[in-house]
Parts: sequence; C-alpha cells; structure tokens
Amino acid sequence: MPRDGKETEGLTLLGNKSTEYRDDYAPEVLETFVNKHPENEYMVTFNCPEFTSLCPITGQPDFAKIIINYIPAERMVESKSLKLYLFSFRNRGDFHEDCVNIIMKDLVKLMQPKYLEVKGIFTPRGGISIYPFANYGMKGTKYESMAEKRLFDSLDMR
Repeated sequence: MPRDGKETEGLTLLGNKSTEYRDDYAPEVLETFVNKHPENEYMVTFNCPEFTSLCPITGQPDFAKIIINYIPAERMVESKSLKLYLFSFRNRGDFHEDCVNIIMKDLVKLMQPKYLEVKGIFTPRGGISIYPFANYGMKGTKYESMAEKRLFDSLDMR
C-alpha cells in the first residue's frame, strides 16, 4: 500500500486487471512517477530478455535482450508501462540499431534522466550478431561526459 497518493498519481496501468497489449508501436503507454530520491546517485536497470521486432525488409521476427540502465532525475518510468511499450515493437519493422535508438529517445523525452543507456543483444541472423548501444547524458552536466566515456567503453562490453 502506498504511503501517500502522490506515489501512484497518474499511473493507470499498474494493478489494472484488463491490460491491453498493443501490437503497434505505442510510446503513449509509457508512464512515470516521482523519484523520491532525486538527490541520490543511483542506477536503475531493466532487463527485457524477450524483446521482439520485425526486420523491415523481410518481415521476419528479430529477437533480443534489451538492457536499459538509467540514473533518474525527477521522474522514473513505471515498469509495467515499459513492458507494454517494449511489447509494442513486436509488429514494428525496424533495424536493430533503430529499435535501440528509438527506445533511448522515447525514454529521454519521457523522463529527462541524468543518464540513460540502452543495449540490444540481438540473436544471430545469417551468422551475424548485432549489439547496438545508445546512450544519453544530460547536457551541461558530468553525465554528458559520462555518456561519451560509456559509449566508447561499450565496445569492451560485448
């Protein structure tokens, strides 16, 4: 039970018994809540091991593990809405790199976090694996330089 009504203010999906699973790209399902510890430096990680999208050329399914790490500022993404959002890529035709960049941009727009990164670990197709990585650091802060460093460090994370 929440300690005050403000924790769940504006959340419509959490606890909803009649959840609609969209089969079209739906960034509008994303919801946020207030970060109760914006003064703290901490990382939140989401692991989506069953991400699917479609190849925009062949229409064949692509499968991936999507890992999202972020340092919240004032708002945080609600996990059920994130799950439904990621599910909405199921019938969307995008290249692997596009999926990762779209997810990153949508989450930055939604939350305006201090730092955010999205990594896609796509299963091999035709004998080649693709692991796109996209990140963002809040402009004019130490997170901007952190993003640059993490981008180049991501080459070692494969």
